[in-house]
Parts: sequence; C-alpha cells; structure tokens
Amino acid sequence: MDRILVGKGVEQVNLLAKYGNRHGLVAGATGTGKTVSLLVLAEGFSRMGVPVFMADVKGDVAGLAMPGEMSDRVKERVSSIGIEGYSCEASPVILWDLYGKKGHPVRTTVSEMGPTLLGRILELNDTQSGVLEIAFKMADDQGLLLLDLEDLRALLGFVTENRKDVSTEYGLVSAPSIAAIQRALLRLDREGGEGFFGEPALELGDLMRTDLQGRGVISILAADQLVMKPRLYSSFLLWLLSELFETLPEVGDEDRPRMVFFFDEAHLLFADAPPALRQRVEQVVRLVRSKGVGVYFCSQFPDDVPDEILGQMGNRIQHALRAFTPRDLKAVKTAAETFVPNPPLDVADVISQLGVGEALVSMLREKGVPMPVERAIICPPRCRMGSLTDAERDEVRRRSPLGSRYDVAVDRESAFEILSNRATQAAPAAADSKKAKEKPKGRLGEILWGTGRRQGMVETLAKQTMRTVGSQVGRSIFRGLLGGILGRG
Repeated sequence: MDRILVGKGVEQVNLLAKYGNRHGLVAGATGTGKTVSLLVLAEGFSRMGVPVFMADVKGDVAGLAMPGEMSDRVKERVSSIGIEGYSCEASPVILWDLYGKKGHPVRTTVSEMGPTLLGRILELNDTQSGVLEIAFKMADDQGLLLLDLEDLRALLGFVTENRKDVSTEYGLVSAPSIAAIQRALLRLDREGGEGFFGEPALELGDLMRTDLQGRGVISILAADQLVMKPRLYSSFLLWLLSELFETLPEVGDEDRPRMVFFFDEAHLLFADAPPALRQRVEQVVRLVRSKGVGVYFCSQFPDDVPDEILGQMGNRIQHALRAFTPRDLKAVKTAAETFVPNPPLDVADVISQLGVGEALVSMLREKGVPMPVERAIICPPRCRMGSLTDAERDEVRRRSPLGSRYDVAVDRESAFEILSNRATQAAPAAADSKKAKEKPKGRLGEILWGTGRRQGMVETLAKQTMRTVGSQVGRSIFRGLLGGILGRG
C-alpha cells in the first residue's frame, strides 16, 4: 500500500506514502468533518504499517478501536468515491492518559522535561525561569536525579537554605522567585500534574509499534480533561515531538514515514508562546521530517499556525469556514491564498459553501509538487465514528501489551531521598552543638543565668569583670600617658 485514498473530487485524491513525512494541515469550523478526516488519515497510515500518535480532545477518536457500521449512507459514499475492498474494521489501538484513568499513565521525569518547557507549564516569568535554570544546573553538577515534583521541591528547599552560596556560584537567586516557583508547583499539583512526572518514563519505542499483521499501532492520548490545561497539553505534545526529533536517527526520505504525529487544537501550542519557543517549534517541525516523522496539525483556522510553519505543510485538507466575523473573513482569505490555484474553482467563495464531509484538498504529487486545490468528498472511515463505552475502553486497555510496564509507578532514589539523607546525617552534629550551648534548667539555672526580668550570677560576674578589667587597663593607659608627658616612667 503506497497511498491513502482521502476522497474524490473530479478524480480520486490520494496522499502518497513517500510524502507522508512532508507534514499536513486539517482545518475547518466546528462540526464540518475535521475528525472524520483525521480518522481516515490515521487508518490509512496504520494500514500501510506506520505507527500513529494522536490526541483525543473530544473523546471520539478512540472509536478507531472498534469497527464501524455499514449503513446505507456509508454504502452510498463508498460507491460514489469508488473505494475498492472497503470493509468496516477496527485499528490496533493503545490508549494513554496523563492521569492514568482512561489509558496507561504517560510519565516523564522532571529532568527529561527540562527547565524551558517546565517553566512554560508553570507560567513563570523570565526571572523565575532563570532561577529554575540555575536549580537544574546545580542538580546536574551534584548528580541529583530529578524524577518527580517531590524531587524538585526538595531541590528548591536546598537552594533556599544555601541561597548565598548558590548565588555566588551560579548567579543571583532571590527568595521571592523561589517562592513563586513553589506556588506554581502547588497549582500544577492541584491540577493533576503530579502524576505526569515520575517513573517508569515513557519509552518512545512503545509509540512506534506494529501489530502481528504489520499494521501500525495507533497511540491515542485521552485529552478531554488535559486540554482544559492548555499549557500542560501543548507543552507535553511539544516535549514528545522534541524527544522524537532528538532521539531518532536521520533517515532522509523513505518510501513511507516511520511515524505520524497528529497535533489537535494546534492553536494552543502557539497561544502566548514566547519567540524562543515558536522558533523551537519551527525548527523541530522543519527538521523532524528527515527523521521520518510526519506532523499533522489540526485547528479551526489555517492562520492558527504561524506562516513560517504553515509554509511547511505540504498536504492540506480544508473544511468549511463560515465567514460571519472579520476573524472568519481573514481566515478565508488565508486559506484561499495558501492553496495552489485551480482556475475553475473560486476557493474564497467555495470554502463557505462546503457541506459536512466535504473539503478543499491539496496533496503532494510526484516530485513533491502540490496539486491544484480540489473540492472533494472525504472517504468514510472504517472504524466507529463515536466514543467508546467504559467497558470497551477497559477491554482495549486489558488487551494492551504495555499494562505491566506502565500501570504501576516506581519510586527509586533521587534528589528527595539524597537530600533527606544529607539532612538526617547532619542532624546529630547540629543537635550536639545545640546541646553544648544549652543552659541548665530549674532554680539553679535561674540563679546562674537569670530570667527574662533579671540577670543571673554569671552575667553579673561577667559584667563586673569586664568593668574591672576595663578600669585597670584604662588606668594603666592613663598612667602611661602622664608618665610620657611628665617625663616619668
């Protein structure tokens, strides 16, 4: 299988497997059929043996795990498009969930996430992010593993206690900045982010699996709750994409992608993103192609994706846009300008007339040249177009080969334990020092050391001794001065 049948306009429109890593965009207003297009693409890549990762924002993408139903409407569409060998079938699916409720827990370590993305998740300002960078650097220098948020809290406590020394060696660290980071960690913990950090950490190889029939496994991340925390959602997906970029070897252009990555609600990635982060996204998207990874963004408007990244999207499916507001009109204009023109087709006019299941489509053809835009009917997916029941989800999870690896958390020695042991070992010495300085209690103690109202014998004798010594020294000095003045010794 060297192509995915996407739909049919004047003729059938196919996404060629060898250009699947040239990235893509699926856009359109809510309810116009974007999810159907995503399902068709995911199934197509899976059937050609390409693993897929996608987020399930509304809960209906998980329907890939169940076969669909051959209704009269589906039969009519299959016939009109001319799909050969169509049958309703499920795809091999593994379910994931950052919270561990609707799928296997997805974890990474604090160290692997790094200070830059973690600072964005915590919504830190530049000064606070700088302090977090210093804490990570100090942890590296002292060999402190940062696995979970407990480790990071322990590290920040250590930095607070040794703030003067840390500031001297690494740069200024202020108590208010540390306090702000600690408050942000509490907020992240309250939002359920605690379970995301820890071990066993996700191994990328488990996202790049094929089943016994050679079909690519589709990894589906439950994101219906996660998307309510936009920074955590977008930072996690960017981290995952960055890990693929940094881990996979260069392979150039092959007959098919090694993996395809779908990024739903793509506008969340770029909302309020600092320039450095946008530059990082652009770099990863541009270069990850040579690692054999295709990235497909999905959003309502094509201009949700910055121009420098949008220009790298070779395969495009544009569903209907309703031009009701100035924002909509701008999006229609952007969509029309980014397609290769097709003289018989007025894109700006047609884009608001598309029905559900229709789209303007342009795919890369031979030699990587984009085809002129075509108005097409999108193929029906083979899977269920709907969500899973709790019982079905449990069954899919039970059949997964990865449950024994990820479902139980592991807590090995890391920064928290190491710093706690240091504090425990230092405690006896501090106690001995304090004990040596302790004053006797009871009536004798009051006589010797006094109370809050009167001084004790020790203090009285000490003051008298100091006065006596002072007077003697003063008289000796005075006599010496007089002797020098009067010429006597």
